[in-house]
Amino acid sequence: MTPVNSPDSLLIIVPALNEEGAIGGVVSEIHQHVPGVPVLVIDDCSSDTTVAVARQAGAEVLPMPHHLGLGGCVQAGYKLAWELGFHYVIRVDGDGQHDARDIPSVFEKLKTTGCEMVIGSRFVADNGSRTGTVRSLGIRFFRLVLRPVLGKEVHDPTSGFVGVNRRALNVFRNSFPLEYPEIEALVVLQRRRFRFEEVPCKMRPRTTGRSTITALKSLYYVVHVLLGVFVNVLKFDRRYHRAQRERGAGG
Repeated sequence: MTPVNSPDSLLIIVPALNEEGAIGGVVSEIHQHVPGVPVLVIDDCSSDTTVAVARQAGAEVLPMPHHLGLGGCVQAGYKLAWELGFHYVIRVDGDGQHDARDIPSVFEKLKTTGCEMVIGSRFVADNGSRTGTVRSLGIRFFRLVLRPVLGKEVHDPTSGFVGVNRRALNVFRNSFPLEYPEIEALVVLQRRRFRFEEVPCKMRPRTTGRSTITALKSLYYVVHVLLGVFVNVLKFDRRYHRAQRERGAGG
């Protein structure tokens, strides 16, 4: 990819694992609705033809040398975007559930508000999006957990349709949650006094492939994310109080 240095430069990243049935349509739809914007598919060692299909559809591909998981792929995309000079990055999942027609509204909110993160939310407005019972309960649970931590409500904390600006890129290129990163990433930004906003978007049902989230993995997800949230809070509070003591001693 070619380095850029424009204040409005945008990169779309698409983490993907074995999405040969959907990835071509995802890339083509992005090109249709945000023409001229580069698309980077980050392939997590797919065993099918995901890479070939993505390239045929017109995407750049960043193949991972080892299976890193979602967080590792997203961090690799953020790191490359930072090094190439992009000022904004929007992540779209490779399974076709995110509607590329919502990308411009995410991008516009990033630019006009100056906030560090914008979340494409299924629930910030009544847009007809629906989720399964278990996932819906999980989302409601994390809303309650995150409300006192973030200081404001987040309607769709598990959304993978996320845009960030260069200040957030600078944080995430060096440190990013490796598993189920969406919720922990919010906490990381908030502890640095960064801001996030939500914009309405729709999520479509998966039409190809299959989700890797099983009932057992859902339980693991809840436990893992809760631990990640509390660890991030404790780490920040420890650093904050240490800085306060050092400032007091120096005064």
